[in-house]
Order: sequence, then structure tokens, then C-alpha cells
Amino acid sequence: MKKLFAILALGLTLLGFAGVSFAQEAASAPASAVEAASEAAAPAAEAPAAAAAPTVHKGDVAWMLVSTLLVVMMVPGLALFYGGLVRSKNMLSVLMQVMVVFSLVVVLWAVYGYSLAFGGEGLIVGTFDKLFLSGVTMDSLADTFTDEFKLPEFVFIAFQATFAGLTCALIVGSFAERMKFSAVLLFSALWFTFCYIPIAHMVWGAGGYLLDKGALDFAGGTVVHINAGIAGLVGAYVVGKRIGYGKEAMPPHSLPLTMLGAALLWTGWFGFNAGSNLEATGGAALATLNTLFATAAAVVAWTIGEALGKGKPSMLGAASGAVAGLVGITPAAGIVGPMGAIVIGLAAGFICLWGVTGLKRMLGADDSLDVFGVHGVGGIVGAILTGVFAAPYLGGTGAEDFSMSSQVLIQAEGVIITIVWSAVVAFVAYKIVDMVIGLRVTEEEEREGLDITSHGETAYNR
Repeated sequence: MKKLFAILALGLTLLGFAGVSFAQEAASAPASAVEAASEAAAPAAEAPAAAAAPTVHKGDVAWMLVSTLLVVMMVPGLALFYGGLVRSKNMLSVLMQVMVVFSLVVVLWAVYGYSLAFGGEGLIVGTFDKLFLSGVTMDSLADTFTDEFKLPEFVFIAFQATFAGLTCALIVGSFAERMKFSAVLLFSALWFTFCYIPIAHMVWGAGGYLLDKGALDFAGGTVVHINAGIAGLVGAYVVGKRIGYGKEAMPPHSLPLTMLGAALLWTGWFGFNAGSNLEATGGAALATLNTLFATAAAVVAWTIGEALGKGKPSMLGAASGAVAGLVGITPAAGIVGPMGAIVIGLAAGFICLWGVTGLKRMLGADDSLDVFGVHGVGGIVGAILTGVFAAPYLGGTGAEDFSMSSQVLIQAEGVIITIVWSAVVAFVAYKIVDMVIGLRVTEEEEREGLDITSHGETAYNR
């Protein structure tokens, strides 16, 4: 617990240093034909035409609907990835937590989450103007990148709902095999309300603090991965270690399921990253290419790192490397060039391998499925390197006057704010849940397995 408070104190210290109306006068009638002719010849700039109504492009709508479905496919991907890593007696409990947490948050997104995250301007949160999706109809348009092309707001709401639900579901891997199901749900609701929504608005929402500062986060390096990774690390400390951790062997019960889950995640992530372009344009193509290249590079890096460090590469390592690469490229997907994406993937593969081995031992936390080591560490790597490889002279999409040092500092500020905000909110939320209903199952229930004790069923009949 002392380590946890030390981390919070350090983060707060760093954070301390981080530091239209239009009017037009009515024109009087020309006094003579000469004056009329003179005014007709005046430059068009003196009498601007009314702005054209925004266009809803069917191709963009189709692409965003497909992207939303791809992100939903990541839910069984995450469930199988996590489920294969736990012991067989806890397999169903992990599947249940992922699916129900995702579903709960999607409902909360419709009730108030969307309104607070995207419903209006504000430094930290939006407004309650769209509570219960009030005022949103089939004709409503979302506030997207351009004024010329827009998306139906229903499409944008659905796409962003999948992000919120999946982010909260990521956290369950940190306290797998020992936390009460009811506690998982209550914590998820609290953390979503007081952490995910503010960070999402600050990074992506109109008037958001980090958005206005110029922070780059294409698809959720800070909002999704650092956010969830820190909440998971705090949970590992607060909930405590599994019974027998460090003394008993706790190997994954099904690596084939983990591999299948990783493959589904990789496939669904194209919707996650390329869909964040919000248009079916070259930007979506760039994000697709970068997601492919970075992930492949991370698999290679993790495999090489394991072979050098342990003498043998593992299937678990390859699957973990894929997820690390996906996490690393998320904030940079539509911003960096393909070669920059490969470098980010290589860095994420090697550094996340250290994150789940050396760093994990240093922290001394039982982060069951390495949520922090992969998502937290990978998100930090990707967020910082986005500020490097966004440079146009490195193949990125930054402006000609792009300043790498300034952008890296802005990226670092976003990382620090996310770390501190998530850590504080998560710690308070865990403590509230512990006081209200308790965090952990009993020792007897944990030894028997959560499948039977929490859900009354087993994954495998023998």
C-alpha cells in the first residue's frame, strides 16, 4: 500500500508542473444604375455566400457501422484472451465479467455518458443537454472533423459506446479470480462515471482541456489504455494478491483460447483504430496499414525478446506481443507513417515484455492478466512516441511547422494527467465498493473457483 501512495504522490507532483457571432448591415438600394453596376462588380469576399449544408456520405456511414461491429467483436476477443489465461475454475467468471461490464457501461453511456462526454463544451466534462439522448433524432448530425461531411449522431453514439464499454472491461483482468461479481459491476459504474467520461471529454470532446492543448490521441492511448491500465494496477494493490500467488503454480488453462482471443482482438482493432478516422478516406487506410504493421512488429519484437531472455519463445508471448502492438499504435494510428508505426510496434513489444516481467516484479502487484504491463505501459509508449513520429520529416501527418519537443511535452502532460486522474478515482472507487459490499470473495469461494461459487456453472463438464 505504501508503494501505491508513493505512486499517487509522485503523479500529483508531476501534474503540478505540467502545466461566434456574425453581424451584417443591410445594404441600401443603389442610387443609380452606375452604383448598381459598381456593387455587382465588387469582390465576392465582401458579400460571402451562405455556408453549404453539411453532407452525410453513405460510404462514411457504412464504414462507421462496420467499424462499430468490429469493435463489438473485440468483446468476445477480450473475454477469450483473458479466459484462456486464468485457471479453468475461473474461466466463466471472466467471460461473465467482460460481457456484463461492457453491457452495463453501454447502457450508462446512453443514459448520461454520451451527454457528459460529447454533449457540449467544457474543460473537463460536457453538459447534461443530451441526457437520455434527449433531442437526438435520425436527422441529428455528430460534431466530427469537418464541416463539409458529417455522420448521423446515432452512428457516432454507437461507435463511442463500444469504446467506453471495452475500456471498463479491460480492467477486470487485473483482479481476475478473486473479486466479487457485484463489486466488479459497482466499481465499473463508478470508474466509468468519474474517470472515463472526464478523460474522454478532455481528449476528444469540444472544449476539452487536452484537446485544446493540442494533445494527439487518435483512437485512445490515454482514454482507453493508460486509463484502464492504471485502474487495473491500483486494483491489484487494493484488492490484494490471489491466495497462493508466488507459492503455487497458476498457469493459463488454455493457450489456444488465448490465441483465438488475440486474433479476434487484432481483427476488431481495425474498427477501433481505422474507425476513429470517422470517414472512409485515406486517413482510414493509413490507420489500417499502421495497425497491421505495428502489431506484426510487436509480435516479432516480443518473440525475439523472449528467445533472448528465456531461451525459448512462447505462444503466450506472441499473443501478448500482438496486444502490446495494438495498444502502442492506438494513439498514433492515423497520425504517423508506416515506418513510424513499425518502430512504435517494435518499441511496444520489447518494453511491454519488460513491463510484465521486470517492472511487474519491481511493483510487487498481482496484476493477474498484466493489464498494466501491456495496456498501461504500451499506452504510455504509444502516446509519447506519437509526439515523435507525427513529425512530417519522419513520415507523419504533422504540420510543416511541427515541433517535436513541444508535442512530446504536450503528450507527456496528457499521460501524467491520465495517470493521476485514473489512479485517484480508481482508489476512491475501490474503497467505496469495499465499504459498501466488500471487494473479495471468501477464501473458501476463491479456492473452489468463481465459476461455481459466483455463477453456479462450470466451463467444462467432466
